[in-house]
Amino acid sequence: MLPETANYQQKMDLFQEEVTIYPVSCEPLAGGRTDIEWLEGVLAGGAKIVQLRDKVSDDRTFFEKASVFRQKTRTAGALFIVNNRLDIALLSEADGLHLGNDDLPAEEVRKMAPDLIIGVSCNAPEQAATAAVRGASYYNIGPLFQTGTKNKLTAFLGADAIDEFSALSDLPFTVMGGIKLDHVKELVAKGARRIAVVTALSQAENIAGETRLWIDAIKRAG
Repeated sequence: MLPETANYQQKMDLFQEEVTIYPVSCEPLAGGRTDIEWLEGVLAGGAKIVQLRDKVSDDRTFFEKASVFRQKTRTAGALFIVNNRLDIALLSEADGLHLGNDDLPAEEVRKMAPDLIIGVSCNAPEQAATAAVRGASYYNIGPLFQTGTKNKLTAFLGADAIDEFSALSDLPFTVMGGIKLDHVKELVAKGARRIAVVTALSQAENIAGETRLWIDAIKRAG
């Protein structure tokens, strides 16, 4: 169990040492299941991190949901990351915040919340190169492959981006975007250790079982 008093370094140690699959929620793509049901599934499957991504709920509903995520992830010894919303992350006592390129600047968030794990999305090499100086704790490389979870995207980076981006930063990184189980071996061979997914888990018939399958595949590939 991750203690309530865990400091930033303890949380980053967990991120670097135990995180393999990085599930990101998307209730509209979860086959009629709620974010809470999805959360229970990925935690039962052994996930050590979850990201709550909610673009549709009102603020009160988002906060109430985040509070449940906080309680359940803390009990499971897993990290809890909120997408985009610094206010929700702070009010719910989340472990971290993930920021896209149109969200709040990471450097400003770092000033306000020095103990948060801060992730930043990187769609171009120069964004990875500056991630550390911008205050990021980790960065995400993506989208690697074609995905339906991001609107208006036409360019996909491919697996070779892992070599290019990771050479520009010493920070730990995740990869994301259209990743299927068949991609795992190639991605891990290129240095990926933490694979973020949305539909691969949210649309699985058995979320817990699929989570375990991904964790085992990533560990075997390593």
